[in-house]
Amino acid sequence: MKRFYSTVRVRPVDDGFSILLDERPMRTPAKHPFSLPTVALADAIAEEWEVQPAKIDPSTMPLTRHAYTAIDGVRTHASQVADEIARFGETDLLCYRADAPEALARQQAEAWQPLLDWLYETYGVGLVSTSGVVPTTQDPGGIGVLRRLVGGYNAFELAALHTVVSISGSLVIGFAVATGRLDAENAWRLSRVDHDFQADRWGVDHEAAALAAKTEGDLAAAVRFLALARSSQS
Repeated sequence: MKRFYSTVRVRPVDDGFSILLDERPMRTPAKHPFSLPTVALADAIAEEWEVQPAKIDPSTMPLTRHAYTAIDGVRTHASQVADEIARFGETDLLCYRADAPEALARQQAEAWQPLLDWLYETYGVGLVSTSGVVPTTQDPGGIGVLRRLVGGYNAFELAALHTVVSISGSLVIGFAVATGRLDAENAWRLSRVDHDFQADRWGVDHEAAALAAKTEGDLAAAVRFLALARSSQS
């Protein structure tokens, strides 16, 4: 799509902040008003539109894509999205450890157990770990607590959290990001303990590395979106 506008600016509206392209308010692909919860997020998305060249490249606009998802998708299906996110707690990455080699099992424990301890100390939810291929069943009461926590997030927060949890495979990592305990770099690192161990042992697959770099960028964009959607900047 060719760039069809010359000017971009942010305007306060009744329920947040809108972006004007040539003084016309943006709408989502589903034609909903493009209303954002904070001026910080609106400014960042406006910048994505401002820097577009003669031909718009959607791949360079991750914040805009997350906002579209929040408004057009998550807002009308918030409960279902929260359920889907919470279900990751039943098979959380941090709970599934290798039984061999010993070095990998040790790295997993050192990287992941502190977060599981933090989850218990903060929310009273103790997730059970297992090793090998044997699945484990988590306490339904604990999963219920996690579901209620997820249900407290708004559509914009859920959109970002869904991306973080889906990429990392861990609801615990998602909560740690949402509470500021983890930044994007460390969230990615913790989700890649197995991959990094194998790469150190057998070498780097360049195609896999290229895909991983893109995925890491997607996670970083989601973490940034979450922070901007919560910003108190006015």
